[in-house]
Amino acid sequence: MKRSTMYKDHIFQEFKGRAITLPQPFYTEGPVIDREGNLFVTNLKGGQILKIDKNGAATEWARTTCPNGQMINEKGDHLVCDSLEGAIKQFDKSGRLDKIAVRGLISGYRISCPNDLISDTNGGFFFTDSVRHCGIVGHVDRTGTARIIAKELDYPNGLAINPVRGQLYIAESYKNRILVADLRLPGSTPEVFCDLPVNPSGKKSGNLPDGLAVDCFYNLWVAHYGMSCLWVLNDRGMCIGKYETGIPLTSNVFMNDNWLLVTGGTGEPGPGMIKIVKMRRR
Repeated sequence: MKRSTMYKDHIFQEFKGRAITLPQPFYTEGPVIDREGNLFVTNLKGGQILKIDKNGAATEWARTTCPNGQMINEKGDHLVCDSLEGAIKQFDKSGRLDKIAVRGLISGYRISCPNDLISDTNGGFFFTDSVRHCGIVGHVDRTGTARIIAKELDYPNGLAINPVRGQLYIAESYKNRILVADLRLPGSTPEVFCDLPVNPSGKKSGNLPDGLAVDCFYNLWVAHYGMSCLWVLNDRGMCIGKYETGIPLTSNVFMNDNWLLVTGGTGEPGPGMIKIVKMRRR
């Protein structure tokens, strides 16, 4: 059995047997973990960025109108998408608002609903603006210069990077697919990486891929909002696994060597759920 398959199966077993479920009053998003091992999530209409302590208690760390996707940069600052304010805000390590990183126009396009973001590993970040039919993926470099790298997407959502292949994965929610952009070829158009399974209900709301994560074997994990599951895709876009999360509306997934976080809820604006697994060394 390939090591990547063994790793995937190990995560599934840990999730099934050892996941801690934390009910929340509001639908949850934006899972991240800092270098000290602190866990954070956002809760959208609750207006909070939550910090989760070692006992599983979630307390308010910072506030903004509607916090969605979140990342922590190399300096330890939090960059948070505020989907109602049409802005990406930067908070320092203490939770104090530091600056507005993105707001307004980029190349004539007005940012209206920033959803997710991810480090470009060079001091900047990529982000999505989730709009039907004409959404974009933007990039802000380390100097603060912003540009559009993909446009006319139907509700671009989660992002993930394959650092070995230099690829940016993009969840295009209302097309029920994952796109891939080659970051080594500036100006190239994203291509279809994988069409995802379709919900038997026939409703578009039964699909909607949301958050993304890449594991240590460069498999892509997809939080499938309307399917209540995580899909695992290999680097060729083939589905190699599925796991039912137990979260009816599964919004996002974050993983590192020690933790697996899955967010979502049973409805919007709530209630919400967080599932946490402390990974055991094999």
